[in-house]
Amino acid sequence: MSEVITRQLVADKLAAYLQHDLSLTDLVDWAEYAMMDGEFERQHFSAIRDVIARLGLADLRAFGLTWEDCEELLKRLGYAAHVQIMAT
Repeated sequence: MSEVITRQLVADKLAAYLQHDLSLTDLVDWAEYAMMDGEFERQHFSAIRDVIARLGLADLRAFGLTWEDCEELLKRLGYAAHVQIMAT
């Protein structure tokens, strides 16, 4: 990975997943790759590492990834999720 993994980047990946722009498989793959080869933003190293580690397990039945999990992970990164309902 050439770029530093920041809180914003991780939040963007979670947002893409929640908006169905990124599959769970792709999110998990990204997280696994980031854990192995990523350079995390130093200022928020622990939060980023913990969230990415959790995302890397999201494809396992025992762990999964619920809406509440996503809210908690975003909160750990310093973000909040809000739902907007629109007519289609």
